[in-house]
Amino acid sequence: MQSILLTSALMVGLKVAVRLRMSAHDAHYAGELVDGARMLALFGDLATELLIRLDGDEGLFRAYESVEFLAPVFAGDYVEASAELVRIGNTSRQMRFEARKVVGNLRQDAYPASAAEVLSEPVVVCRAVGTCVTPTELQRRPKARDVILTAAIVGAEITREMTPYLPITPQEIADEAARCREAGAAVIHLHVRNDDGSPSQSADRFAAAIEQIRKKTDCIVQVSTGGAVGMALDERLGGLACRPEMATLNCGSLNFGDDVFINRRPEIRAVAARIRASGAVAELECYELGHVDEALALAKAGVINAPLHFQFVFGVPGGIAARPEAIGWMASLVPDGATWGVAAVGRHQQPMTELAMSLGGHARVGIEDNLYMSKGVLAEGSAPLVSRAAAYAQQLGRKPVEPSRARELLGIKL
Repeated sequence: MQSILLTSALMVGLKVAVRLRMSAHDAHYAGELVDGARMLALFGDLATELLIRLDGDEGLFRAYESVEFLAPVFAGDYVEASAELVRIGNTSRQMRFEARKVVGNLRQDAYPASAAEVLSEPVVVCRAVGTCVTPTELQRRPKARDVILTAAIVGAEITREMTPYLPITPQEIADEAARCREAGAAVIHLHVRNDDGSPSQSADRFAAAIEQIRKKTDCIVQVSTGGAVGMALDERLGGLACRPEMATLNCGSLNFGDDVFINRRPEIRAVAARIRASGAVAELECYELGHVDEALALAKAGVINAPLHFQFVFGVPGGIAARPEAIGWMASLVPDGATWGVAAVGRHQQPMTELAMSLGGHARVGIEDNLYMSKGVLAEGSAPLVSRAAAYAQQLGRKPVEPSRARELLGIKL
């Protein structure tokens, strides 16, 4: 599985802890009460461990943003202190600290001085938030710098009633793709429409849209082979006839809103084989943790080729919820040498894709996901969403890549 040392992706949320007994040497007041500075010393040691794990360097503790002393600690008490990494900047690392008393001397006249007891509920004695810094030149762990932005500009579920900026004709699709390319997108995630605006999987429709896109931009075209609930297998594969560079592979079934999105295992393997035969790279769409396991099984069976690219989709009712901790959880299953990105629906799109980029992943944005199962009107199409994502990536020190670089990262052979 993906090494924790290759990227900061799995480091946010990392915790370290230490448990030790306060000795008579730690007591400062009245011979028994431990100085609060002792808790801060423990926090400093834990911060150093986190920095070593993240950067391969001890770094520097810059400042505490808050410190709360909440309960007394005495000589003889056992204290468990922990630190959690909560934010990673270019050089700054924000951490949250907590110290809890887990064993205490009774200190009651009816008991001998040596009497002690494990506390049924640990007592929080100190909390703090602080920021450490590791200068760039001292960071020995390589960080993910390139970021691939994918624009989902059409979609299967949205309509012109939901937004007047839904591109339908091949020319409209190509024009929107070009705007997204200028904003920073390297990949166009493509659905197509009939003349009346209804979703289509027609090979002719895909061919017309792809032809126009390629006239206007050098973006990678990634056709959808799923997302239309209830369609038969052959109906979903019209885009593969156009020999695209990428195609989605939905890696499992799920309750999809009020419908059921059926992808039986034999069908998944059949689609995977068709994608491979077309020469396209499969984008492995995963709406649940089990979908990741299914994708790994496909790779082990040789049905799909490395390098693998995972797309984690969050927030679809019936699928995995848009929880920040779920990103690290799913990314932890990604093999070395693979890439992963995040798409999220509705109001979850911006925070979840920004978190993915801050953790070393890639991002898919656009009106397809932003308006899914919502009723708002989004002005100006998908390009502003791409532009916002690109600006955020640059704030993180990550560079939205050109399509040529994206092809290298995704293993697309020209």
